[in-house]
Amino acid sequence: MTLGRFLSMVVIVLVLAPASAAAAEERPNVVLILADDLGINDLACYGRRDHATPHLDRLASGGSRFTSAYCGLSICSASRAALMTGKSPARLHLTTFLPGRPDAETQKLLHPAIVQDLPSSEVTLAERFRRAGYATGIFGKWHLGNKAGSKPEDQGFDEVFLPATDSIPSATEGGKNEYAITRRAIDFIDRRKGGPFFLYVAHHNPHIRLAARPELVARHPDAFNPVYAGMIETLDDTIGLIGESLERSGLTRRTIVVFMSDNGGLHVLEGGDVPTHNTPFRAGKGYLYEGGLRVPLIVSWPGRIPAAVIDEPMVNMDLTPTLMDLCGLPAAAESSLDGVSLAARLKGGPAGPPRSFAFHFPHYTNQGSRPAGSLREGSWKLIESYDDGRLELYDLAADPGERTDLAAREPGRARAMQSRLAAWRASVGAQSNEPNPNYRADLARPLYLDFDASAVRPLATAAETARVFERWRKLMNAAVAGSRPR
Repeated sequence: MTLGRFLSMVVIVLVLAPASAAAAEERPNVVLILADDLGINDLACYGRRDHATPHLDRLASGGSRFTSAYCGLSICSASRAALMTGKSPARLHLTTFLPGRPDAETQKLLHPAIVQDLPSSEVTLAERFRRAGYATGIFGKWHLGNKAGSKPEDQGFDEVFLPATDSIPSATEGGKNEYAITRRAIDFIDRRKGGPFFLYVAHHNPHIRLAARPELVARHPDAFNPVYAGMIETLDDTIGLIGESLERSGLTRRTIVVFMSDNGGLHVLEGGDVPTHNTPFRAGKGYLYEGGLRVPLIVSWPGRIPAAVIDEPMVNMDLTPTLMDLCGLPAAAESSLDGVSLAARLKGGPAGPPRSFAFHFPHYTNQGSRPAGSLREGSWKLIESYDDGRLELYDLAADPGERTDLAAREPGRARAMQSRLAAWRASVGAQSNEPNPNYRADLARPLYLDFDASAVRPLATAAETARVFERWRKLMNAAVAGSRPR
């Protein structure tokens, strides 16, 4: 090599290196905060008057607030897998919580055998960011398996803190280790503020069992559920603490903050009082009605994402390509990704073309739902019950609460949507159910026919609403335990 050529290469390196370093520094940080069973209307900025959420309201007022954001599926592990991978739970064969509910005589169909850990072959958001030079951390709840290869430290996270689900409320802690999680998250920000980072704060709040500091409970005597309201205030306070940390470190304008829930709020009795309600939407966690699928979603990036309320539907799988786009990282290339990038829309661009949203939930749940699939096209939504073949059809524009079934009035539309739903299931390799040889129709009737848990509307208080569910809850608990109550 000649001296002239060598010196030319040195000049090129000296010119390019600072630019590359500067580009890395300009990449935004990402803070993804996930609540656990938080309902679509549990925040004041979504219309809830008996909950205090000033920090989240402020975040929403400065960013984009989605009114039709969907979880990947209305149950925890399945939705979290969708969030982490950008893929449908049906494609992943992870379609309920881990490890799943055992089969029972009250089921006409058997549960499919789901994967018990997020496969190590799947590429998570954390892996994508780490490959791009980001420091990564998860603080809170994983719930995607503990087998080697599927633990968070095996799935792209540099730092992992997974505390116990419950804690004893005190002067320094809430009922779900909210402040322990937040302290570790803030410490991560303080130590990693010199370079880009991806921080996943996955709270257990407000999942049952419900618990909050007594003074917070006393602050909300007129709430539907005062304990739940206290938990929401605790969750909101931790959001404020993270925001203060970003501000203190000078990172506010260099950080994308995403706040979302894993699924809809729990509207049935599962211990204690009923936690919440999802009015005006029907049902909640565990169901394919809007109360189970719709979740709050706020995306904030000061100076880059203008304040807006976005009504177009999206699904949590969209966050993988969206965050890659917003951070200027290579787009996820896998053809099997089920999300699309919303980066242009978030930056103030027009709505994209109309989309369809399909869900496959082949399980009986503790909340009272049966195996079903759903398809939304425009304002039309179909729900297909797998165990009896029933079709329900709703026009969400006219009937967001899904109270008026139009399947009999629009049989052609219902059958056409059913056909497209079946085609989608085939395209993603969805699992199906098999008949249960031990099925007892007499035991199933009081759980699913005589009482419809999805149709219960909330009374004035959680305690009053709980009484509506009491007998049904005892029967459901016995079914899950494999016993027969007298």
